[in-house]
Amino acid sequence: MRVIPIRNPKPETRNPPFIPISRPLIGREERAAVLAVLRSGQLAQGEQVERLEQRFATLCGARYAVATSSGTTALQTALLAHGVGRDDEVITSSFTFVATANAILAVGARPVFADIEGDTFNLDPGRVAARITPRTRALLPVHLYGHPADLDALGDLARRHALPLIEDACQAVSATYRSQPVGSFGTGCFSLYATKNVMSGEGGMLTTNDPDIADKARMIRNFGMRERYYHESLGFNFKMSEIEAAIALCQIDRLEAWTSRRQANAAYLTQRLRGVTPPPIRGPVEHVFHQYTIRVAADQRDTLVERLHRNGVGANIYYRIPVHQQPFYRGLGYNDSLPIAEAASQEVISLPVHPGLSPRDLHRIVQAVNRRP
Repeated sequence: MRVIPIRNPKPETRNPPFIPISRPLIGREERAAVLAVLRSGQLAQGEQVERLEQRFATLCGARYAVATSSGTTALQTALLAHGVGRDDEVITSSFTFVATANAILAVGARPVFADIEGDTFNLDPGRVAARITPRTRALLPVHLYGHPADLDALGDLARRHALPLIEDACQAVSATYRSQPVGSFGTGCFSLYATKNVMSGEGGMLTTNDPDIADKARMIRNFGMRERYYHESLGFNFKMSEIEAAIALCQIDRLEAWTSRRQANAAYLTQRLRGVTPPPIRGPVEHVFHQYTIRVAADQRDTLVERLHRNGVGANIYYRIPVHQQPFYRGLGYNDSLPIAEAASQEVISLPVHPGLSPRDLHRIVQAVNRRP
């Protein structure tokens, strides 16, 4: 995608507004689409959901897409469709939102955490290989912040051990690895939550090239039914509404332009920030910058966040506590030592990078980071 250069703005002359870490972009198209659904009287899963599934499959280079109620239920559906269940193990990252691991627990399996790469924040394939046992039933890498994981190495591990590769692409819609969209290497799971690069308020999507997995996923999200009131398997109400699908369809129309803007914003920040480590782009990937995440010395991190907030810049920490150190997981007996993930949790800060930023906003972000007390 073409990265659009950003010009330096004129100086701010009055008290500027707060710059949020994220902001859903909702236009006339979304409002008109929602009103059309309301007028139709068809609010539950129907034609709009089917259209979105077709668009999403094309977007991700997959044969099939199955809409769900959230990224979390997409993950849970993918695990169940692959037969993951009680007493199985699934290797994943601890440096992620807790939903990744919770979905594994929800199907009765056990998350096994491997450490991450220090630059991309994604699973380290070498450390994943060391955690594979006879009880391992799937590999579940996370394309964190919009940077694809090492799908060459992880895909090779999955094939050698005959394991399904389930991609947590909840933050990585339209990201690519070797020019191939994420979500098409294995079974992809996406979130359409309100802060995501494509959003519908809530909602999720599962992508696959396997017709059997697609068929199972459709049953799982709909109470185990192919035919109405004929239940062939365990299933749930993981369906997406027509309103959510209508919003997401409008968002997809503008995704390419928004992604280009995110990449341009990221390039602007990377060129101008001082005294911090900007996010790298490593390997044959296209990073879509769901988050722009810098690293700073652990003893300076909270001071910098406070300064950013004082200067009207929304900044957040994703994630302050790795999953294996969360109280609930401690209570389950997790006491892993994952030094790279633990160090990252003490050093990361995410800055605004969303396509709603103006040149003046970007200038203010740079000034706030580079300003020294």
